[in-house]
Amino acid sequence: MAALVVSIAGRSYRIACGDGEEARLEELVRYVESKIFSMHESFGQIGEQRLNVMAAIAIADEAADARDRAQALEIELKELRQKMASLEALRQDEMTQHMKIISESTARVERAIAALNKQAVARNDFL
Repeated sequence: MAALVVSIAGRSYRIACGDGEEARLEELVRYVESKIFSMHESFGQIGEQRLNVMAAIAIADEAADARDRAQALEIELKELRQKMASLEALRQDEMTQHMKIISESTARVERAIAALNKQAVARNDFL
C-alpha cells in the first residue's frame, strides 16, 4: 500500500492508496483543490471549513448526477439489449420462412423439370 503527502488548500495530508493508484489520487486531490479554489473565488473569505463543506457538496452533487446518468444509461442499455434480442428472434423467424419458401420453390421447380422430362421422354424429344 502506498501513501502520499498531498496539499489541499494549503494544508498537508498523508493519504494511503493502493499501489499504482498514486497518479489517480493526485488527480483527485487537484480536482478537490480546484473546487475549493473555485468556491473561494465565488464566495470570498467565508471560512476554511465552510469552503471545504461547500466544495464537498458540489463534488457530491456531481457524483450524484454522474450516478443518475449511469443508471439511466444502464436502463437504456438493458432496453436496447432486449430490442436486439427481439430483432434477432424476428430475423431468425424470417430466415426460417425464407428457407421454407426457397425449399418449396426448389421442389416445385424440380417437379416441373421432372414433368417436362417425362413429357419429353414420352414424345421421344430429349432436352
